[in-house]
Amino acid sequence: MRRAAAALVALALAAPAAAQQAAVTVGTGSGELVVEGSTDIAVFLPVLEAFAATRPDLAIHYVELGTNELFARTAEACAAGVAQADLVISSAMDLQVKLVNDGCAQPHETEAGRLLPDWAHWRDELFGLTYEPAVIVYNRELVPRDEVPATRFDLIDLLRARPARYHGRVATYDIEASGLGYLFAFADAQQATTFGRLLEAFERADAVATCCSAELIDAVAEGRYLIAYNLLGSYALARAAGDPRIGVVAPADYTLVLSRAALVPRQARNPAAAKALIDFLLAPEGRFRLAQAALIVSFGETDDPATATLAGAPSALRPIALTPALLVGLDRQKRALFTALWRSIMASRDDLP
Repeated sequence: MRRAAAALVALALAAPAAAQQAAVTVGTGSGELVVEGSTDIAVFLPVLEAFAATRPDLAIHYVELGTNELFARTAEACAAGVAQADLVISSAMDLQVKLVNDGCAQPHETEAGRLLPDWAHWRDELFGLTYEPAVIVYNRELVPRDEVPATRFDLIDLLRARPARYHGRVATYDIEASGLGYLFAFADAQQATTFGRLLEAFERADAVATCCSAELIDAVAEGRYLIAYNLLGSYALARAAGDPRIGVVAPADYTLVLSRAALVPRQARNPAAAKALIDFLLAPEGRFRLAQAALIVSFGETDDPATATLAGAPSALRPIALTPALLVGLDRQKRALFTALWRSIMASRDDLP
């Protein structure tokens, strides 16, 4: 009924030679479903296996890509009018909205999609599948309990009060390399009255902008960084469940929440199977599998020990809406100005120290 490839296959991309993609195949059916996404294979594989168990007729090929490259590949295929993936799932919600706005997606009229909150779907073409907070990650062994920041105000005060301890040891996503990082940073700039002071505190602390979720969490666990800001809570909580060095905080002033957005490209070869996977992920079985993979995070108590939970007040949650408003941050001039400001403040690092 289901079979995962014995190993992940590293494939060279047509982009820069250093860039790599990872791929896996689930199932041995004669039909092909090609899914490209930004979710780590190790995280998403059990979800795909659960879907494959319901569709023995399919061989599901999943390709993992960074958000910026995923967008570029999809946009280029759209412009050329050629088929590439049957389904595209990305955490860079703004880039997904742009693809839909540019006419690169086909509609999927599904009742399950219409039952989503208004912020989690758009035009029957874009569907939010997950519920993942942006969190502060810290090293439990090296950050004293009374210094763990519960809010952005706490983080700002901490970096001012303990410059020696935290100098060069605070990190976040590189917004030029990560579409997700840019999404979170631009959303912060719109949400927070603290944004200017936060950037000032980052500059004073010589904060590091780097890539990527897994590497940042590794670096915090190993003590190379003490605090990482605006990381995906899903990955952080999954890691914290088995690593006592990792602490996770949902900021109490407000917590951004993203939903990985799925679209069926206009030129998809197998749109029916792609739409069936969307329906599966929006149905109870799919939601259960996503929760087990920590891609749907609950706040407060739960009866399911396999479900990722995080303390936090629902009133502090700020879901990022799948609306054309996300296109504001992608305006070429606004993006250039925002990126230049960020670059002038953050210490960009190509490699972790």
